[in-house]
Amino acid sequence: MHIDFAPPSNGTYNNAGSSRQLANYLEHEDLERMEKGLYTEGFFNLIEDNIYKSKVIKDIDSNIGQLLKTDAKFYAIHVSPSESELRAMGNTEQEKAEAMKRYIREVFIPEYAKNFNKELSEADIKFYGKIHFDRNRSDNELNMHCHLIVSRKDQTGKKKLSPLTNHKNTKNGIIKGGFDRVNLFLQAEKRFDKLFDYPRQLSESFEYANTIKNGSITKQLELQELEIQSHERKIRINQDNNNENLFTFNLENKQANNIVFSTNPPITAQKGSKTSINSLKKQGASQVLDLLVSFIPPKIESAPVFALPEEFVLKSRKKKRKRRKL
Repeated sequence: MHIDFAPPSNGTYNNAGSSRQLANYLEHEDLERMEKGLYTEGFFNLIEDNIYKSKVIKDIDSNIGQLLKTDAKFYAIHVSPSESELRAMGNTEQEKAEAMKRYIREVFIPEYAKNFNKELSEADIKFYGKIHFDRNRSDNELNMHCHLIVSRKDQTGKKKLSPLTNHKNTKNGIIKGGFDRVNLFLQAEKRFDKLFDYPRQLSESFEYANTIKNGSITKQLELQELEIQSHERKIRINQDNNNENLFTFNLENKQANNIVFSTNPPITAQKGSKTSINSLKKQGASQVLDLLVSFIPPKIESAPVFALPEEFVLKSRKKKRKRRKL
């Protein structure tokens, strides 16, 4: 699972002014898909689906009380599952989209609220989401991801919330609370696995990637050793499964080879009927004969007889006559 916060810019992600530019950008894919007759998803929030873009812009732009002109008014967040994670979320695009909305509502936004350490819940976060199904310059088969526009202020408009702050759970000073992005990534990944029963490998976990990038040499070596052990364990399990399947296959073949299949109809006889009993005996004898014949080895043709040359035969006869005279 890849989660990132788009850095503010002077273009699409300029968050010091209106959210209109970003909202317009998020709808560009809908037009392309509708022309092709493909499935699309509208904006959504915690409880509603298919929300009009005009409502999104108005709601975000009006929730800016006590913010300076240069302050951030909203934040853009990308939530992008991997291909293997997307396969665990459903079979069709619609199933995956519904699963994505469920994940955002039940996992990501609650964890986002909790990480401010201000006793907030998902109901306190003002946000709108938009699902995209394609990604430019990507060769992946599956590219579905979700864009979130999250207001800088909470639903009441009283609390400032910044996920880009470097403070973490501070209790003293002007800033109270903070935001722990590492913990957000860890919990969002952990709860994804639980929600979709996803068997995550160590090498695809956030903890592994973060340690390899930012951890000490000792921690990196420890994780790499765990990854090697996990890989070896997986190989052993596959080998054991293959051996078990091979044993079962051979056992079934052996049992099948010991079965004698009869093409004759079943033998039946009415009680007290001599004619039926005689025919039963004949039929039974016929079955036994067929069975014996099936076990007779194929006839081996005799070796070819080679004729001896005539000269050799005449010489052999002369030698025999000479021996008799002696």
